[in-house]
Amino acid sequence: MAGILKKIFGDPNQKELKRIQKVVDQIELREPEMEKLSDDQLKQKTDEFKERYNNGESLDDLLVEAYAVVREASKRVLNMRPFPVQLMGAIALHHGNIAEMKTGEGKTLASTMPAYLNALSGQGVHIITVNEYLADRDAKEMGELYEFLGLTVGLNGNGLSKEEKREAYYADITYGTNNEFGFDYLRDNMVLYKEQMVQRPLNFAIIDEVDSILIDEARTPLIISGSAQKSASLYTQANAFVATLKHEEDYTFDEKTKGVQLSEEGINKAERYFNIENLFDLNHVSLTHHINQALKAHVSMHRDTDYVVQDEEVVIVDQFTGRLMKGRRYSDGLHQAIEAKEGLKIQNESMTLASITFQNFFRMYNKLSGMTGTAKTEEEEFRNIYNMDVIAIPTNKPVVRDDKADMIYKTMEGKFHAAVDYIKDRHQAGQPVLVGTVAVETSEVISQLLKKAGVKHNVLNAKNHYREAEIIENAGQKGAVTIATNMAGRGTDIKLGEGVKELGGLAVIGTERHESRRIDNQLRGRSGRQGDPGLSQFYLSMEDELMRRFGSDNLRNMMDKLGMDDTQPIESKMVSRAVESAQKRVEGNNFDARKTVLSYDDVLREQREIIYKQRFEVIDAEGNELREIIENMIESSLQRVIETHTQDEDDEKWDIQAIVEYLHGNLLEQEDIAESDLKGKEPEEMIGLIMDKVRTRYDQKAEELDEEQMREFEKVILLRTVDTKWMDHIDQMDQLRQGIHLRAYGQNDPLREYQLEGFSMFEEMVASIEEEVAKYIMKAQIRDNLKRQAVVKNTQAVSGGGQEEKKKTKKPYVKKQDVGRNDPCPCGSGKKFKNCHGSN
Repeated sequence: MAGILKKIFGDPNQKELKRIQKVVDQIELREPEMEKLSDDQLKQKTDEFKERYNNGESLDDLLVEAYAVVREASKRVLNMRPFPVQLMGAIALHHGNIAEMKTGEGKTLASTMPAYLNALSGQGVHIITVNEYLADRDAKEMGELYEFLGLTVGLNGNGLSKEEKREAYYADITYGTNNEFGFDYLRDNMVLYKEQMVQRPLNFAIIDEVDSILIDEARTPLIISGSAQKSASLYTQANAFVATLKHEEDYTFDEKTKGVQLSEEGINKAERYFNIENLFDLNHVSLTHHINQALKAHVSMHRDTDYVVQDEEVVIVDQFTGRLMKGRRYSDGLHQAIEAKEGLKIQNESMTLASITFQNFFRMYNKLSGMTGTAKTEEEEFRNIYNMDVIAIPTNKPVVRDDKADMIYKTMEGKFHAAVDYIKDRHQAGQPVLVGTVAVETSEVISQLLKKAGVKHNVLNAKNHYREAEIIENAGQKGAVTIATNMAGRGTDIKLGEGVKELGGLAVIGTERHESRRIDNQLRGRSGRQGDPGLSQFYLSMEDELMRRFGSDNLRNMMDKLGMDDTQPIESKMVSRAVESAQKRVEGNNFDARKTVLSYDDVLREQREIIYKQRFEVIDAEGNELREIIENMIESSLQRVIETHTQDEDDEKWDIQAIVEYLHGNLLEQEDIAESDLKGKEPEEMIGLIMDKVRTRYDQKAEELDEEQMREFEKVILLRTVDTKWMDHIDQMDQLRQGIHLRAYGQNDPLREYQLEGFSMFEEMVASIEEEVAKYIMKAQIRDNLKRQAVVKNTQAVSGGGQEEKKKTKKPYVKKQDVGRNDPCPCGSGKKFKNCHGSN
């Protein structure tokens, strides 16, 4: 079908290449002009371009001249002159596409031109690599070129201080790994002060080995984890205290909102029970929260109505369907409070504090581009998810590598012995051999067989990037035999040693087909770079995983009927095509799986962006900006309470007493408002009157402190509340995500259910933030030595790890953090842990 469309409409890739070629021709024409410039005149071009950009010229307008400048500077500084095909790749990158350039075609040099051009805007360019070795190498080597032209270069490595990271990010061009950029984004949205942020807004990224990062790692979320500063013992203590309280005397219960709150007597009892002076002191936020949740668990949550206890676990009952909602947990510590009430083991508090998939992280850049040797097979995914086209750039010299047909054996043992015999023959002839394996275990089997055959070889251990590059670089020397997993050594060229071309170049031997054609193509592409000779040959067996999936029984029966033994291969293009169609099916399944992951993460993405934006507004706020935000939150909470109690058409049946009790407990003092003030008024009038009194009380609070302290008090309350609720929400969404697939059994679409419940949970969280902020702003005592505090300390960055790891573990391992004996107690008492809950 694709072939027919190409005949009618022409090959879109060829059309794009023709368009690009016209621009390349213009750059070529500029070469004589640039050669005449002195070094200083060439360097001055950068300031000239910046000025022209600031005066309204676009980067597209500057492209031809800027690329010609970089090409000339490259000749002088690096002693390398970019070929026309590299200029083509560089143009594709600037337009936010993927340049598919074969191994050895000089992708790194091609990336310097769009990096330079886009850095002229002053908004920063990120060049992203798969490992730190490549980031370090490219930053040093290409950095000479950028610095010659007057641009700054940063290297964003693991383990840098915040100051060093900020310096790297504020450079014109910043190199680093995908993990580091992603984690820095998450960390920036957890800081307490604006000055602690390290990244600038995400502008333009060039991703090296783009298929590895945006496709192979797309299902692995980046997670920042840690233990929330909440202690199981505090739930138990709050539960024991609440069990002593009496209805009406110590607390009030609102049937309609299911709201429970301590009365004046209840507050006094709490202060005596926990031996504290003021329950509403900011030091006791955590304790107050635990008491409130314990009250809710005892008074408004009923066993076998709201929840059931099953297999020593609290399982929520859906109020509308009566169905058990396994995998759902009540948020905000209520689930733990119910566990304490029922005498069950209290589960851990939130562990995931922030997370994002690479898909959603990279889609936040204003412009995204990438380069790799193999991307065409995943073109649909790049276009649909990242809005990038794959432009296949022709090679500088024709590829003369001999890609032989697959050799198919009956058993794995037969295949391995045949491959080893072939490797031995090549080795004896002096031809270098690269052996590609899908799994580490296979590379060990081949290594043992080669040892027995007396063939000296290197096994590539991907744990050491520096050693990895060295082994790959030497893999093209005469007589070298290198065993590597198919993914290893990406980004490093295998250059042929002296006399190797005459022996036929590098021989690449594949010991099985990968489930992705792209990775097989990468392995083949290690040989035959820049017009060098080379060959590639895959050895397969009927027992390989892909062959078993593809259904090789018929072929095996045929081999048996023909009396073929383990030493006789089938060499058939037809079988190779069948294997390729099996790979296409697997690739399709994997694409669907990645789309599903993205669909689920998109629900959280929208929520994450809202919270991070709000958080930044808080950190960045000056003057009275925060007061306006807080008053809106108070009004929003007030509106919900008044709406709940004034729903009846007959205003005689409105529950004014419940409204007043809410106001006394959360916003105002006893003397500020009485039932008589609200009787006979419409809901809007009530809100107006109450908000006037709230503003008066707010003004009184503000007079207690100078303006700067009042602003800091507002920021402390907002940040602590938003962070606590958001981290708890992420954990609830994670729990929901893991259990949601069970809904499919009830003929419900799990994704739709996740979207609906996720939205509902987010709305509940926003309401909860507004209520808590309102309460603490109006009720908490203000101290003049306030400090912002992280809700969680000792955070840890976790990514899903390597390919082998992913298969074994569904969830990243998260280390639990212990509280040191001399650390502040997590309960918020202000005492050392050893003198508080650590003494229990």
